[in-house]
Amino acid sequence: MTDAAFPADITPSPGKQGLWARYLRRPAGVAALAVFLLVVLVGLFAPLIAPHDPNFVDFALTQTPPAPGHLMGGDSAGRDIFSRLLFGARTTLYGAAVACLAGVALGVPAGVAAGYFGGPADRICSWISDAAQSVPGMIVLLIVAAGTGGDFTVLMVTVGAFMAPGYYRMSRSKTLAVRNEPYIDAARVAGLTHTKILYAHVLRAVHAPVIIQSALTAGVAMGMQAGLQFLGIGTASNPNWGQMMNDGFRTMLTHPLILLWPSAALGVTIAALAFMGSTLGDLVSVRTEPVSRRARPAAPPRDEGARSGDLVHAVEDSALRVENLRVTYRTPDGDKQVVRGVCLDVAPGEVLGIVGESGSGKSQTVFSTLDLLPAEGHSTADGVWIAGRPVGDLPRAKRHALLGTRIGYVPQEPMSNLDPCYTIGNQLVEPLRAVHELSKDEAKERARAILVRVGITDPERVLASYPHQISGGMAQRVLIAGAVAGNPSLLVADEPTTALDVTVQAEVLELLRELQQEYGMALVIVTHNFGVVADICDRVAVMKDGKIIETGPVDQIFTQPGDPYTAELIHASQDDTESRAELDAAWNKAGRTVRT
Repeated sequence: MTDAAFPADITPSPGKQGLWARYLRRPAGVAALAVFLLVVLVGLFAPLIAPHDPNFVDFALTQTPPAPGHLMGGDSAGRDIFSRLLFGARTTLYGAAVACLAGVALGVPAGVAAGYFGGPADRICSWISDAAQSVPGMIVLLIVAAGTGGDFTVLMVTVGAFMAPGYYRMSRSKTLAVRNEPYIDAARVAGLTHTKILYAHVLRAVHAPVIIQSALTAGVAMGMQAGLQFLGIGTASNPNWGQMMNDGFRTMLTHPLILLWPSAALGVTIAALAFMGSTLGDLVSVRTEPVSRRARPAAPPRDEGARSGDLVHAVEDSALRVENLRVTYRTPDGDKQVVRGVCLDVAPGEVLGIVGESGSGKSQTVFSTLDLLPAEGHSTADGVWIAGRPVGDLPRAKRHALLGTRIGYVPQEPMSNLDPCYTIGNQLVEPLRAVHELSKDEAKERARAILVRVGITDPERVLASYPHQISGGMAQRVLIAGAVAGNPSLLVADEPTTALDVTVQAEVLELLRELQQEYGMALVIVTHNFGVVADICDRVAVMKDGKIIETGPVDQIFTQPGDPYTAELIHASQDDTESRAELDAAWNKAGRTVRT
C-alpha cells in the first residue's frame, strides 16, 4: 500500500501563519511595540544611561528649565528630572509586571478549571470573581498600604488580584469554547489525565488571549500605581512617575514642564500597550475558528421502558456488552431521552456495525460507552462490560483508565480531532509516554513503527508535520495509528470515512479490517452507510429514534431485511456514490485487486 493517495498539503492556512509575522505587517502595532521596547530598554539600562544620581539634590537646580547638562531641567527639590524619569521607567515596568503575574496566577488557573470541569467549580469560582469585582479597589489598596508601610510589591500584588477577574472571565470563556472540541475528546480516549489535557491542549488555546489581556492589564496597572504614588504612597528615595506627577501638579501654574515629562512618559507607554493589545486582538480574532463539535441528534419522544437489540454472546465471551442503555439530555423544556433501552454486544475478532440515519442515536450510544457525553448528557444502563469486566459502576477515574489501553477510538472528521498547535509526533508520543509509561525514545520508535504499519511510507516527515500540513486521508491514518498504538482489545470507529473521498474510504476500510484481524480486536463501526457495513462488518445493528430495531448477520440483513426502515437504508446506500460497487471501482482504479 503506497502513500500516493495521500499528498500532503504543505501550504499553511491563514490561521496557522505565524502570529509574529502577521503582527509585523501592522504599522500601528510595530510602532507601538517599538515604543514599548524603548521604554523597557530605558528601564533596564537606567543606571548606565542616566547622567546623574536620581536622588542627588542640587539646590541650584531647583525648578530650572531644560539646559545642556540637564535635558529636562530640575524638579522642585533640585533633582535632575531626566535621570528620575529613566529610573521611574524601571519602577513602573516592575510594578506592571508584578500586577500582571499576580492576575495571571490567580485568574487563569481558576478560569480554565471552571470552564473545563463546570459544575460546583464553575459556580464557586464565578461567585468569587463577582465578589472581587464588587469590592472598592482603591479603599482596599489604601488599607493595604497603611498595613504594610507602603510596600510597593505587596501593593502591586493587590492590584493584580483586582485584575484577576478579567483573566478569569477570558480564560473561562476560551476554555468553554474548546473543551468539547473533538481533539479534546481524542485526548481523553487516548487515556490522558485531566491535568495533562489542561496543560497540553487547553492552556495552549488560552495563551494568546492571556497575552492580549496582559497588554491591556499592564496599562491599567501603570495607571493605578501612578495614582497611588501621586497620593504619596511609596518611598521618596525610589523614583517613580507618580511622585514626579505629584511634584509637577503642585507647581503646574509656574513650572508646567515638571508635570509634562512624567505625564507624557506614562501616557505614551499606556497608549503603546493599548495599541499592542488591540493589534494582537485583531490578529487573533481573524484566525481560523476551531471546528465545532458535531451536531447533537434531535431528541425523540421519551420512552423509559423500551429495550432494543439482541444479545448474542455471553458476558465472558464479549469484548463489549451493553444492556438497556438510556441516554438523556437536560434541556430548557425538560429531560429528553435520545437513546432508549439499547442492548448490544461484540466478541473479540468480530466486527459490529451500528447503522442509522443522522439523529438515530448511534453516536450517542458509543459516546456513553466511552464516557464522553457532554455535561448536559447523562447515561444509565443495567450493565456495561468491557472484556467481561463490569465497568458501569466504576468510578470515573478508573473507567477512564481503560481508555487508551483496553479501548481505542477512531473519530470522524480527522482534521478536527488533531490539535492544530502540536506536531503529529507530539500527539502520538504523548499518550504513549503518559498512559503506557514508555520512555521518550521508546514512544518515538513505537509511533514511527505504527505509522509505517498503517501505510505511511515517510513517517519522519509526518511525525514532524502539523495537522494542516497533511491530507485528510493521512490524518485519518494517523488517528487509526494512535488508536491501535496501545494494543486495545476493543476499537470503536465513529463514521471513519465520512470526510474522505471514495478512493481513500476504500483504503481506510481495508486498513481497519487488516488491523482488526491482525490484533484480534473487536471492532465497532458507527456509520449511516450500508455500503460500509457490507464492506467490513460481520453483524449489524440498525438504529432508529434511539432504539435498535433490527440486528443480525450482514448477509441475512441484506437479503432479508426484517424492517421496512432497514430496506430503505439499504436501497439508499445502493444509490449512494459511496456504495460498495463504486468503492470497488475506486479500488480498481487505484490499481488494486477487487476485494472479496
